[in-house]
Amino acid sequence: MELGVTTETVDAGRRQLGRISAALLATPALGLFGEPSVAAPRSSKGGFPPLRRVQAGLLEVSYAELGPASGPPVILLHGWPYDIHAFAEVAPILAAAGRRVLVPYLRGYGPTRFLSPDALRNGQPAALAQDTIDFMDALGVERAVIGGFDWGARTAGIVAALWPQRTSGLVAVSGYLISSQETGKLPLPPEAELQWWYQFYFATERGRLGYEKHRHEFARLIWQLGSPKWRFHEATFQRSAAALDNPDHVAIVIHNYRWRLGLADGEARYAGLDRQLAVGPVIWVPTITMEGDANGAPHPRPEAYASKFVDSYEHRTIRGGIGHNLPQEAPAAFAQAVLDLPRSETAARDDVG
Repeated sequence: MELGVTTETVDAGRRQLGRISAALLATPALGLFGEPSVAAPRSSKGGFPPLRRVQAGLLEVSYAELGPASGPPVILLHGWPYDIHAFAEVAPILAAAGRRVLVPYLRGYGPTRFLSPDALRNGQPAALAQDTIDFMDALGVERAVIGGFDWGARTAGIVAALWPQRTSGLVAVSGYLISSQETGKLPLPPEAELQWWYQFYFATERGRLGYEKHRHEFARLIWQLGSPKWRFHEATFQRSAAALDNPDHVAIVIHNYRWRLGLADGEARYAGLDRQLAVGPVIWVPTITMEGDANGAPHPRPEAYASKFVDSYEHRTIRGGIGHNLPQEAPAAFAQAVLDLPRSETAARDDVG
């Protein structure tokens, strides 16, 4: 298909909600921006039903599931230092629209655990992508729309690039985030390097110890820097910060950022995947990329990655002071992007069959 790139500027507070207004009304326990309404009963999981667990590859994955089991699957992947509650409002909207929505805790977050105490606590991007495929296999999901932000967007992009036959569509905040250790060796301009200050901090033993001791304070700072105009409630932060108390969390985060700089080795089992990623593969599945107009985290410009998408493609800039955690700050816009993805008759049939 011919590459079509459009930039749609959207006011997050007044976005077209025609297709999902009924879904919002069908989920009265949630307010407009992820806070349960005062009068509504408060779920122990902040809008999610009780978590499920499944053994998938190296992990026992804890995940939330909403929507009809026969609906087209959507897998939503969170980032660092966030958790599944970034999708606490997105998921009910999609479920009300007939999607089977699966929201897993990534390795090192929440109740997700390694099956073996001897497994390397590996934050290598290819490992997280393989986790997603293993999760799909364990649940019998042949194809799914994959959506995410931060680490979740990077993981979703890798799955779409390397397993297009498993991917019905992609919604990725900040677009194309696939990289390699080779690209990680290239110096950036000083201003760009400054944005990655925490990566260099994590490269030191002082940084590892500091993150271990102050992980919640660290997460709060990252939230504030990444979303400078988002006035999140303390309860909202604490709900997600609890996921960082996973016993493997610090090791995985430190490994991820050291791996990017070539300061930590990956595992041989992912070497083949890394070789494919090193060439910067194009993505052939229908894609919508998104960016908030107030994203304070490091991110590429949309025009820098447009050529990486060679199927149906669209970019949307979400306005209204929207920062890095776009699904939680503008849930209606993110859900609408998932619903707007073009789906061929073959893909639709495979998704539910």
